[in-house]
Amino acid sequence: MTRRHDILALGNAIVDLIAMTDDDFLARQKVHKGAMALIDEERAEKLYAAMGPVTIMSGGSAANTIVGAAALGARTAFIGKVRDDNLGRGFTHDIRAIGAHFDTPPAKDGPSTARCFVLVTPDGQRTMNTYLGACQALSEADVDEATVKASGITYLEGYLWDPPEAKKAFRKAADIAHAAGRRVALTLSDSFCVDRYRDEFLQLIRSKTVDIVFANESELHALYQTSDFATAVNLLREEAALAAVTLSEKGSLVVSREATHAVPAFPVERVVDTTGAGDLFAAGFLAGLARGAPLDHCARLGAMAAAEVIQHVGARPEANLAALAAENGLAP
Repeated sequence: MTRRHDILALGNAIVDLIAMTDDDFLARQKVHKGAMALIDEERAEKLYAAMGPVTIMSGGSAANTIVGAAALGARTAFIGKVRDDNLGRGFTHDIRAIGAHFDTPPAKDGPSTARCFVLVTPDGQRTMNTYLGACQALSEADVDEATVKASGITYLEGYLWDPPEAKKAFRKAADIAHAAGRRVALTLSDSFCVDRYRDEFLQLIRSKTVDIVFANESELHALYQTSDFATAVNLLREEAALAAVTLSEKGSLVVSREATHAVPAFPVERVVDTTGAGDLFAAGFLAGLARGAPLDHCARLGAMAAAEVIQHVGARPEANLAALAAENGLAP
């Protein structure tokens, strides 16, 4: 089948509610700074009532990656579940507006569209409390075989591994992709997510269900339960065909069987909000990879996209990423 999409992502379809706050508020609300926690609808309502002014925008980790990749000129598609409500219709409008293919049928009843409460402290660190809502209704039936077959890379969001039916959707998408000769990528999403599903994530890597792994430093340590970074990288090299490990201000490592590329971070004037940094790194990396760029070039493109998003509030780019890439000799 002719490839119509460079990148297809399966992920949580979430609307972000972002508020600037401080460490005292986090302590009062008993939330773990810098982490993502799942909450129920009652807790979601109480937290929203306690928050200050919020910025509302469409989000979700894999959806952010798709938006970033589209901004870099990649042809993209997304599979994720929303409810047929105001937030769900807003999410649908936003992701289609950037040119992504999105036709997952919305839920007509049941839990409302998912929302993530993003609390940003003055140091730019983000703490997330997420009500998954309608996201949990994603199932195998939502995985369109033709869309997967027509996508060069299928990208799976680790956060979506929580709902049992979503796991089946993941595996179905991976099977279809590999049968069509396509590649499958997985982002580990969060160290707490890795703690919950370490054995299952390792099995996905070791069984070659996924070909490409995205992780940050803390996620990699959690995956291999070691405090020694070199040991964790060596284990990853043995088990994954290709991996990209982000190291915050230290840049990133691209790890393959043949070589390891150390790529510096992109210059940043001021860190405002780290929400979406990993998502946009993946966007740049995958956009480059889909176009056949060298691995170090892919990582530089990812670093540039991540640097743009951490200099403003919100997890989606505000600058013209394609123009920024061209200015820096990084057009994918």
